[in-house]
Amino acid sequence: MELTKQQTNVLVGTVLGDGFLQKTGEKNARLRLEHSDKQKDYVLWKGKIFGRLFQGTPSYLERIHPKTKATYSYCRWQSSASPSFGKWRKYFYPNGKKIIPTDIGNFLIHPITLAVWYMDDGYYDKINRNSFIYLGRITRTESEILQKTIEKNFDIATKIYDKKNKGFALFFGARETKKFQSLIYPFIIESLQYKLFDPVTT
Repeated sequence: MELTKQQTNVLVGTVLGDGFLQKTGEKNARLRLEHSDKQKDYVLWKGKIFGRLFQGTPSYLERIHPKTKATYSYCRWQSSASPSFGKWRKYFYPNGKKIIPTDIGNFLIHPITLAVWYMDDGYYDKINRNSFIYLGRITRTESEILQKTIEKNFDIATKIYDKKNKGFALFFGARETKKFQSLIYPFIIESLQYKLFDPVTT
């Protein structure tokens, strides 16, 4: 089955964020969602958007942090294997490793994509009223592709911060945070609205 526009927009935001497309054959892949068990409603929200591609219920697992040795719980839900996901696997993982494609601007076009990406990897600094999106282990060039795409498609300016061991991050100053969060606010689920300034005006 082909993905709807909404499913595609959410998928792109998910893969930019914490989602993973796992290869399951020559043409198929499955989408794996993993979040803290405190965000299980977010996992359920995503699964509901993909409808029949997600069946059953999420699994609740525990993991031991390799450095702190602390035990933490998380929620995992995997989709069925599908050629629709397989196509996007080839796009984001052409050689097995996730990349930021140079033409991501053709798909990072809807506020819900930004919202999902922010719900996955965003942080709001309530004291300074700034926002960040953590980019993980991508290159500076890939970070610049995302920076330019957001500016071109949404007229929002960001800076690239090198967070050293955490990788790169996009930084939204106070003025740009207001523009950015006003844009994504309608799509942020209730339990993650702590990542927004209060009140958000649209």
